[in-house]
Amino acid sequence: MKKILTFVAALAVAGCGGSDSDTPTPAVEAEQAASSVVVEAAGGNPAAARATQEITDDYMRGIIAEISDDRYEGRGPGSKGDEMARAYLAERMQELGLEPGAADGGWEQPFDLVGVNAQQPESWTFTGHDTSMTLRQWDQFIVGSGVQEERALIEDAELVFAGYAIEAPEYNWDDFKGVDLEGKVLLIMNNDPDWDPDLFGGETRLWYGRWDYKYLSAARQGAVGAIIIHTSPSAGYPFQVVQTSWTGVQFELPAGDEPRTQMNGWVTEDTARELVAMAGHNLDDLREAAYNRDFEPVPLGITTSLAMDVEITRVQSANVLGVIPGSDPELKDEVVIYTAHHDHLGIGTPNEDGDAIYNGALDNATGVAQILAIAKAIKALPKAPRRSVLINLVGAEEQGLLGSEYYAANPTFPPGKIAANLNYDGGNIWGHTHDVTFVGLGKSTIDQIATLVAKEQGRVVKPDQFADKGYFYRSDQFSFAKIGVPAMYLDTGTDFVDRPPEWGREQQNHYTEVNYHQPTDEYDPSWDLAGMIDDALLGYWTGLAIANADEMPTWMPGDEFEAARLEALEAIED
Repeated sequence: MKKILTFVAALAVAGCGGSDSDTPTPAVEAEQAASSVVVEAAGGNPAAARATQEITDDYMRGIIAEISDDRYEGRGPGSKGDEMARAYLAERMQELGLEPGAADGGWEQPFDLVGVNAQQPESWTFTGHDTSMTLRQWDQFIVGSGVQEERALIEDAELVFAGYAIEAPEYNWDDFKGVDLEGKVLLIMNNDPDWDPDLFGGETRLWYGRWDYKYLSAARQGAVGAIIIHTSPSAGYPFQVVQTSWTGVQFELPAGDEPRTQMNGWVTEDTARELVAMAGHNLDDLREAAYNRDFEPVPLGITTSLAMDVEITRVQSANVLGVIPGSDPELKDEVVIYTAHHDHLGIGTPNEDGDAIYNGALDNATGVAQILAIAKAIKALPKAPRRSVLINLVGAEEQGLLGSEYYAANPTFPPGKIAANLNYDGGNIWGHTHDVTFVGLGKSTIDQIATLVAKEQGRVVKPDQFADKGYFYRSDQFSFAKIGVPAMYLDTGTDFVDRPPEWGREQQNHYTEVNYHQPTDEYDPSWDLAGMIDDALLGYWTGLAIANADEMPTWMPGDEFEAARLEALEAIED
């Protein structure tokens, strides 16, 4: 990064030239602003480049190995390991010279969690058309409670195929058509419509395609249950992830007034095919019908009952917050927030080797290590950035982004004062890449800043290379985006230096299929962290640029989160 000033200064000059139009496009304006922002970040100060020497292999490797050790018992929310990890991370922040960032002057922002442990039945029977079908737990279905009560119950509820279970007025899409679904159990396709690039996000999965949206959508219709049909392509992971992630204690924030189903479940594709065949339908035909705007729910003439005892526990976890106060009297009340989740799945179902500790080394000890290394570099500057920097290690992400959701509802800075969120969920353990993945590319003016920095690294920024998996809506930056904060999620590239073209995708797919949310996600000393260092450096320079800029980033015009940002900005003006 020693050449960054020269490089971006040239871009800044080039970007300020005239165009064929008297009025620059938003994209041109953003690029011009980005060029000047990066120049401002570098500031001609070699100290900013020297500070990058603090982002080292040894420092990050030590953090990863520590918090993914068996002693931390997989860092399940509210567990002994969770508490140990939070204490360890607060100590690291204190050693770096950060100040406690919680509202009470401490390191932790505590939040309550309700543990819901449904005692899953061994079987689940569906009856209709003079026959019945009994499903086997684990192999064919996984079901959990939708209520924070000691018993979940559905009685003689009719099964209705509800397509994607999406209501999206902006796309003129409504899978329900006003049909009364009170008391029904909905059988739902995963993902969202993806065959038309102008419909929803095309191959890019939106929140409409996520399981949490679908369960909420079913509850809004008055349904007592919702069952998602699992396929690996539509979910983005194999059924074993459902088996291990959806059994045992499921943590939630305490329930409010929102509607809730009694039960939420998953079935395999083969199981769904048998169920609808029992009703005289073909699953492929139902899917084909659901591809159209005129689709209406299809009653299957099948009923089911199910009762589950539910163990309810109440625990507490916390976000760990450390702040670097800004140096500009006028801008220090604004902030750039770096996030990574510190939790994982804890102790769960043993694998074939008898290992029941879900260590969460890649997911997400690597993300924690990267932003602590970034904090170390920022603290090495002789003068703090103009805006404040908040290191926010959030909890209970694996349970549904709960820690970041809590922070977004109870922020230590007003949403209109949060300049940006830079999130790390996972890390590159396979070496240098020619590229870096920006999940959410095209959504905000952060794009141009990150692109300029990556170019100086000799790399290119690419959009989400697994767009069908909906990663933007699966990690903590989503919680910030919903309150209007421009957000970036940096992920591993796929074009690895001195490797065949498909090698990177093969490594990531292997991790997803074999190690993701499994006890085998363990630290390996043979990991090559060179690419992780590159990605941390990109986040360092991008965040520094935003922290030193005159203006905060913006969502691109028409983005789905632009309205929330405008509302947040109006709130701080009132």
